[in-house]
Amino acid sequence: MERRLKFTKRLRIPKTAHEIFLQEQGFEIICGVDEVGRGAWAGPLVAGAVILPASPAGGSKRLYGLRDSKLLNSKERGKLARRIKKSSIWGIGEVTVSELNILKMTKSTQLAFNRALKALKVKCDFILVDGISGLYPERAVASRTGCRSLKKGDMTCSSIAAASIIAKVHRDRIMRKLDKKIKGYYFRTHKGYGTKLHQRRLAKLGPSSQHRRFYKSISKLK
Repeated sequence: MERRLKFTKRLRIPKTAHEIFLQEQGFEIICGVDEVGRGAWAGPLVAGAVILPASPAGGSKRLYGLRDSKLLNSKERGKLARRIKKSSIWGIGEVTVSELNILKMTKSTQLAFNRALKALKVKCDFILVDGISGLYPERAVASRTGCRSLKKGDMTCSSIAAASIIAKVHRDRIMRKLDKKIKGYYFRTHKGYGTKLHQRRLAKLGPSSQHRRFYKSISKLK
C-alpha cells in the first residue's frame, strides 16, 4: 500500500489514487475530511467532508481544477465549491469559539470532523483525513470505519482537497459576516489569522468575543 500511495514533494495536483486503491480493496464509500481555521486566532473551526462522485470507469471522478484550497484564490475556490456541492455528497461541521475555548484544539478538531461526517447522512466505509495521525474522528473509531491520515493530503488526495475547499469557502463567509458585526478587527481581510494587521488591531482594541482566549498570547490582552 505504501508503495502504491507514494507521491513526490513537487506534486501539487490532487489525484484519486488513494480512493481508487481503497475501492480496489473493497471499500465502496470513501470520504475525504479536512479542517480550516486551526491556526487562526479568531473565528470558528470548520471541517468539510466530501464523497466524490463515482467515475464510469470505476473509482472516484476527478474534478477539473481541483487544488489544495490554499493554492486557489477566492473566486476559484467559490466556483469549485459550487461544483463540488453540486456533484458530490458533502457535509460541513463547525465548532464555535466558545467550544474551542473549553475543548482546546485537538478535541475541537475531532468534534468538527464528527459534525461534518454526521452532516453527510451517509455511512462511509473509509475516511481519509488530512494531517497527522491521532486526529481520527471519534465517529469513525466508534463504528470501526476504516480511517487513514495523509500528510499534506489536501495536496495529494482529491476528496481531501475538495473537503478543504468547501470548508474554506464556508469559513470565509462566516468571517465576512463577523466583520460586519464586530467592527475594527478587519476579519474580512485576515479571516482571523495572526497577520500584522490583526496584531495591531488586537493591541489597540483587545480581544473580542470571537477571539480564542485559550491562546496565551490572546489571554494576556485586555
